Amino acid sequence: MKKSLILAGVFSLGLMASCVSKKKYTELESNLFSTQAQLASTNQEKAELEEKMAVIEARVAEYNSRINSLREVNDQLNEANSSMLTIEGAAVMSKNSRQKMTETLAKVDPAKLASAKTLEDSVNLAIEYNIKQNITAESEGSENDVQIDIDKTVVMISVSDRLLFNTGSYRLNSKANPLLAKLAEVINAEPSLQVMIEGHTDPRTISNAVLQDNWDLSVKRATSIVRELQLKYGVAPEKMIAAGRSSYMPIVENDSKENMALNRRTRIVLIPDLDMFFAML
Repeated sequence: MKKSLILAGVFSLGLMASCVSKKKYTELESNLFSTQAQLASTNQEKAELEEKMAVIEARVAEYNSRINSLREVNDQLNEANSSMLTIEGAAVMSKNSRQKMTETLAKVDPAKLASAKTLEDSVNLAIEYNIKQNITAESEGSENDVQIDIDKTVVMISVSDRLLFNTGSYRLNSKANPLLAKLAEVINAEPSLQVMIEGHTDPRTISNAVLQDNWDLSVKRATSIVRELQLKYGVAPEKMIAAGRSSYMPIVENDSKENMALNRRTRIVLIPDLDMFFAML
């Protein structure tokens, strides 16, 4: 009897142990499946992240390449800009033009140079000096017979009529030849240059068999110069405009012989592009 009880107890304990192990196994097996599923999901996420990272790295490499390329362009632009000088935020001057301007300004009247307040004023003075020296070098008149004004690259050369015409006449005299020859050199040096020749008179009335009035005289003086520049000095006619202003644009009051002499003039307007403007240095 006692032996039977002992066997029954051992059997019960074995059976209990067997049930616990199976339950544990099932739990472990369930955990294993869950872990494997999580691992598979994590591996999938990792693969997706690696793919996205590869795309991002490719974009970063492309952006870096572009940045380096832009840096090279920027360095080239900075190098180019370092050799340029800005005038009122628009026009630029090369180092070579700047050096020529400095050399020219050293020859300019100190009183005039002192009046130059801006870089543009200095450029205008240098160009005015060079043009005046060129076109008056062999002329018989004085420098006072030629006045030059510059307004935003438009060069206006006023020449006293005594260097060009006899009183009341539109026929060019021989004293005009050296000045017109030099003027033609300036005009012919630049294909894109446009030139307007304006005739101006004093208000004294004129009327004869050839000339009806001062309008007539001013226009005929302008066309005489245009014709001479074309036929004798080879200036292209399509670059020139002939205009007459009569006596209606005086530079001073017509209240004396001296002032009327100043108003009797021919104005030559040179309209260059920017490169030609700086080339005048």
